[in-house]
Amino acid sequence: MNRIEAFGYIAAQAARGDISFPTSVNAVLRLQRALNEPDCHLEEAIRLVLGEPQLAARTVALANSSAFNAGGKPITNVRAAVTRVGYRNLQMLVASLAVRQFGSCIQDPDLRSKAEQLWEHTVQVAALAQVFARRVTFVNPDTAMFAGIVHEIGAFYLLMRADEFPGLLDDDEDRWGELCEEVVTREVGRRLSLPDPVAEAVFELRGGWLHMPPTSLLDTLLLANLYASIPSPLRIEEPLPDHSESALDYLVDEATLHEIIDEATELSGAMEQAVLV
Repeated sequence: MNRIEAFGYIAAQAARGDISFPTSVNAVLRLQRALNEPDCHLEEAIRLVLGEPQLAARTVALANSSAFNAGGKPITNVRAAVTRVGYRNLQMLVASLAVRQFGSCIQDPDLRSKAEQLWEHTVQVAALAQVFARRVTFVNPDTAMFAGIVHEIGAFYLLMRADEFPGLLDDDEDRWGELCEEVVTREVGRRLSLPDPVAEAVFELRGGWLHMPPTSLLDTLLLANLYASIPSPLRIEEPLPDHSESALDYLVDEATLHEIIDEATELSGAMEQAVLV
């Protein structure tokens, strides 16, 4: 089938809820469901985290980042790390593991390279969103970081499916991929049980307008994408709105902006522990 037919086929599957995840993603989703159970207490959460080495390593790394370790006292075990980062950030890490696993089954070297770049972009946006939330928009920073982690879930899924349809995402000037991704994002988001505020911000991100002063979760994601130095490999670069970057000058000075970017860089380094397998 040609590219338009392939996009239509993938979108139609998604629209009727026919989304196929790799075995590794399904395993992470089982972990997510267990952690989301109301009666999942600390001991059970620790046991579940210890059962997933990548998650354990990333939980300890995040607990030792400046965002969670202002006192500088190092964390060396999962129990202390889970206690420090809290359940909400633990759920964010589980979601990041699920997103990361989408690239695990890609065979095509070019698509794997795109998946690597998309992951680096995702982590950078998540870290920037967390810091912008704390220092500029004043939305919940944990929610902002979670939204950053899942904001490209549709793109990850399309990269995985593109392995079945060679050339699917090449030179997509007509943006059929973006139309397909919108449908896919909603269904993948539903399968990942995204909270409503996060899902709404992610769905509205493409074409979203940055408000001044920025105060919403959507504004936070838009700012994070604006200042991310690593672009998504599936996005066509567009001119920024006239008001966007310059208007931020009225909210933060250059020194503060550098501090925000430095904080986000340190945080993204703590988050980016896993590699594609």
